[in-house]
Amino acid sequence: MRQLLAGFLFATLWASAAVATKIGIQAADPLILANVRFLLAGGLMLCFVYVLRKSRGYALPKGVEWRHLLIFALLNTTIYLGCFVLAMREVSAGIGSLSTATTPLFIMLISAIWLKRTLRWYEITGVILGLAGVALATYPLLQGSHATIRGLAILLSGMVSVSVATVYYSHVKWQLPNLVINGWQVLLGGLLLLPFTLAGARFSSTHFTLPFWGAVWWLVIPVSIAALQLWFYLVRLDAVKASFWLFLCPIFGFVYSSLLLDEPITLYTFAGTGLVIGGLYLAQREKFRRKRA
Repeated sequence: MRQLLAGFLFATLWASAAVATKIGIQAADPLILANVRFLLAGGLMLCFVYVLRKSRGYALPKGVEWRHLLIFALLNTTIYLGCFVLAMREVSAGIGSLSTATTPLFIMLISAIWLKRTLRWYEITGVILGLAGVALATYPLLQGSHATIRGLAILLSGMVSVSVATVYYSHVKWQLPNLVINGWQVLLGGLLLLPFTLAGARFSSTHFTLPFWGAVWWLVIPVSIAALQLWFYLVRLDAVKASFWLFLCPIFGFVYSSLLLDEPITLYTFAGTGLVIGGLYLAQREKFRRKRA
């Protein structure tokens, strides 16, 4: 029951990120929203680790760990989430949630390239179904000004970056706890993004209003901190079962975007989401079969 509750809560919180971002960028430049979120989230997590839980004696990164953290932060936070928040200016929140759910497909592709492994037929088919599902769900939104080709290209760039980051993370022999890694990579990602924000953000169009701060704190506490810790908890219990909860994220994402932002849900949405979920399952079917065995 505890695992079921944790998984359901993770999916509901993680799927809300796109809607919160969409609300936040109505009041502020996307880069400013992203930078405030990263610096606050990273600072709070590190304060918790090194101040509130000082008795545990968490160590500071040292030597080569800083290089690993910088690379991971650049790929996982600066580029991925930077692209995500920029894309939300031109792509619906529902599509943002749907694209996030396809991450395992990109990870599988990049991992195969990294390890020089030939993809199996069901993995290739799963990727094709997933990409076709996103295209199908997006098609009517392109006609109705809820998505642009440029926005989708920015979103795709972010998905590739976070997938490379995940594969890189899995090949590093980390000595640091997950909480420490997450805190530092979010803070460092914000610091790496800061020069681009100072150089390119439109400060004149940014208003630090209640919607802005509401979006920031939602992205910091429930998403960046609570949802990620739930995800780590689920993965520790059972990595295969944990991946099933990603299937719910696009469903919650479209519900949120419809109720809170009045974005359209059509038959294309249902068909596209079904293809994505089917593609995710097919591409990972060997893992699920091994688990059952």
